[in-house]
Order: sequence, then C-alpha cells, then structure tokens
Amino acid sequence: MESFYTLQGEGFHQGRAAYFIRLGGCDVGCVWCDVKDSWDADKHPQLSVEEIVSKALASVNSHPSSVIRHLAVITGGEPLLHDLNLLTKALHAGGFETNIETSGSSPLSGKWDWICLSPKKFKNPLPEILPLANELKVVIFNQHDFVWAEEYAAQVSSNCKLYLQPEWDKRETVTPYIIEYIKQHPQWELSLQIHKFINVP
Repeated sequence: MESFYTLQGEGFHQGRAAYFIRLGGCDVGCVWCDVKDSWDADKHPQLSVEEIVSKALASVNSHPSSVIRHLAVITGGEPLLHDLNLLTKALHAGGFETNIETSGSSPLSGKWDWICLSPKKFKNPLPEILPLANELKVVIFNQHDFVWAEEYAAQVSSNCKLYLQPEWDKRETVTPYIIEYIKQHPQWELSLQIHKFINVP
C-alpha cells in the first residue's frame, strides 16, 4: 500500500527511526481502523521483493548509521496474509532489523527480530503465535478491554513486553482509565501513538 521513513510512534520501539512497509489486504476488519484503505489488496500495486527492499535501502541510505541496523516495520492491513519469508530474508541481507505488527490471525511467516502482537476481537490470534510475541499491544476501546487484555497476557511468554494503548478517537475518555489500571497492574506500560501528536506518518 505504501512505504515511508519516519519514527516508530508506538510500543517498545517508540521514538526510533523506522522504515515502514504497509502491505495491502486485511480480513480482520476493526471498526476503528485508521487505515481502512489497506483492507482491499487489489486497490494497491503489486511490487516485487526487490523493488520494495531497493526503495527501503534508498530511503535509509540518505540517513546512514554505522552504530545500529535500520529498523524495518512490516504492517498493514494484516501483513501475515502474505508469505513474508522472501521479504524478511532480503531485508536482513540489506542490513535491516525486521519488526512485524500483526493481529496474529494468520499463520506466521518470515524471520523476525521483533514480533508486536496486537490481538483484535474481530478475529482472534492463532494460539501458536502467542508464545512467540516479543510485545503484546492491546488497543483499549472500553473498560471491558482490560479483562480481554489480561486473557492474552496470560498466554504470552514471561519476557513479553505488555502495552495498553488508547484507541485514538477514544483517547480522552480511556487514557485516564489506562493510567489508573497501570498503576494497579504495573506489569503493563502505556503506549501512545506519538506520531499522531507530532504529525508524522
């Protein structure tokens, strides 16, 4: 659907420079999705892995870093509707660190340095993905979502980072609830969509 070099605005890698690759296609259908244009993959051009990675390298090479690998974030839509093995292999060969943001509702493919699992009520994650998550990021739309979040927190590994993130349109209402919940349950941390506050992609 699109690709761009920006800052990661959410979760564990918040604030890091990141090259985003947003893939078209989604069968989850969150009512509050902020990229509904991604749902229909046929609306977007098909590119080869070579084209995608070449564009990524061209973007980050104007911002070279000899200290760390550049971060590539694969998102959607639901990126796991695609076979991501060749893409992640090529990104690793290009010197990228690979990060996926997924609902986990389709089988895992690709080789990942970081898996951000963001489960959705509209289509549950596959059980085999839960223990592989490095990060569990649950979007909070209403107070019942805290119970739902704990159900998934009980199924990820003990090393998985736990984040609660307010749904953007409900942020003024639910953020105070999240703050109080985290104070009572300090294993959780707050994730804010800072890219929306600072107006970057």
